Amino acid sequence: MISESQGVRYLHFNSEWIQGAMRVNRPEKLEFEYTQQMMAWLLFLAPPVDRGVGILGLGAGSLTRFCQHHFDSDVVTVEWNPQVTAICESAFELRQTASCRVVHEDAQDWVLDPVNENSYGALMVDLYDYTAQGPVCSSDQFYRGCRRVCADLGVVTINLFGHHGSFRKNMRNILRAFDDRVILFPETIDGNRIVIAFTGPPLQVTREQLQQRARRVQSLYRLPATGWLRTLLQENGKTGELISF
Repeated sequence: MISESQGVRYLHFNSEWIQGAMRVNRPEKLEFEYTQQMMAWLLFLAPPVDRGVGILGLGAGSLTRFCQHHFDSDVVTVEWNPQVTAICESAFELRQTASCRVVHEDAQDWVLDPVNENSYGALMVDLYDYTAQGPVCSSDQFYRGCRRVCADLGVVTINLFGHHGSFRKNMRNILRAFDDRVILFPETIDGNRIVIAFTGPPLQVTREQLQQRARRVQSLYRLPATGWLRTLLQENGKTGELISF
């Protein structure tokens, strides 16, 4: 089902839950706080040019449109349901190209496929069905597959529901899969809690370098990156001038 209000088009899957949104006159804009926070990997990694950007879960195509608009990277979105892709193409400005495409596959199969190992610099995981009752992929094996997709050097962002019963199980499996190299945003007003997980060599960066990067991200992409950085450092107890992830 599609609805529209005050210039924003919404996608629903036979329930009151909103699966995604698009501002009609600015299709590349990220409407929801949690979708903006899914891009927080930009604080730590420039859009990769030698590897791709991966998105697990198409929804209304918000993350896909944003990446296609702003990056030169190859963008691959994994969506198991071709009907969702068809809706996004007809009503949500999804335009597939050679460098921005949707593959119809189960997300767990995709992350475990050896062909995708170490092929991506950034991976965004937003896997909810129409009931929005916790992620549809949440196993230790799945999250280890996410790590392998970005093996040498990368950042993975994951959308969880902080108040849902699945949160602790997912966090336990994420922490195990990424060797505890994980930081979190506080819960959004809508209940989303975004996890950021790191792969590759240990990352050490000065506070000033992070602040410079946040200002650049904010300027380039019109995202609240300086506020993200303050929140993340405070929420995760990252103090001092040299910060480790």
